[in-house]
Amino acid sequence: MAKQQYKYNPDTLSYEEVKIGPWKRVLRIMLWMAPSIIFGLVLAFFFTRRIDSPKERELLSELQKNRKEVERLMEDVKLYNEVLDDIQGRDEDLYRVALSAEEFPEELRQMGTGGSDKYDYLAGMTNGELLKQASEEMDRLQRRLNAQSISFRELLELAKDKEKMLACIPAIQPVRNSELKRRISGFGWRIDPIYKTRQMHTGMDFTADKGTEVYATGDGVVEVVESKRWGYGKNIVINHGYGYKTLYAHLSAFEVRQGQKVKRGELIGRIGSTGKSTGPHLHYEVIKNGTKVNPIGYYHSDLTPEQYEQLLEMSENSHKAMD
Repeated sequence: MAKQQYKYNPDTLSYEEVKIGPWKRVLRIMLWMAPSIIFGLVLAFFFTRRIDSPKERELLSELQKNRKEVERLMEDVKLYNEVLDDIQGRDEDLYRVALSAEEFPEELRQMGTGGSDKYDYLAGMTNGELLKQASEEMDRLQRRLNAQSISFRELLELAKDKEKMLACIPAIQPVRNSELKRRISGFGWRIDPIYKTRQMHTGMDFTADKGTEVYATGDGVVEVVESKRWGYGKNIVINHGYGYKTLYAHLSAFEVRQGQKVKRGELIGRIGSTGKSTGPHLHYEVIKNGTKVNPIGYYHSDLTPEQYEQLLEMSENSHKAMD
């Protein structure tokens, strides 16, 4: 029980009991409890700020794991970009050069960049800046992959067309090497066997027995099948496309018809001595963009280097044509 307090009153010359009002009592109680309240608040602040709850520790650990995973993902994206750099380099410096393709437009490699506010939704997230950077890198990689896919589809079509072109270009002898006689007259100025004058021989003469098989030297369409009493006699012209045609003259028989599609190595006729000819042989011409060119450069698919050298020597040593 609190002690009773008294106060001396000079008017009555006596001690009177001091009476305390309810508000003063409350104030005194609060002043007495203030240190305890302040101390409790300090302890509460310390424990809530400095010591995490199990749930908070779990969430913090999860955030750290997520950050590390995003960082690892960015390292992977960096590696993928390096691989794509190598692929793009091969595309531009090798594949497009080999296929005679135009350079792939740079603007297509940078297509679809998106707006500047595309990643604003990440701003308020934990690790938001890192997530934004990762998203930008992923989008950039996706754009590059899409562009490279378009480029490869274009190159594939070019490669298919190139394969078709290579099959059409004359590339073999029209007569088997084993069927040839020794004498071959090459492309160039030769002595005409009939007029005994020096004239331009616009093809190669392959001497072989009458009836020897003659083969198409490239894929194409038979454009001409005709029989003439002079000149080329019985002859065939094949249109190979891509500016190439071949002519097979002085035949004894035809094995194809006009308009027929033929493949390289397919039987088209037989050697004879029709038209302006002095003996059984095949007069063979290669015409490129309307100009008759030396066929010697178009036997690369069926001759060994030694056979090619022998054919070249035989054609150069013969100064007399057979037609």
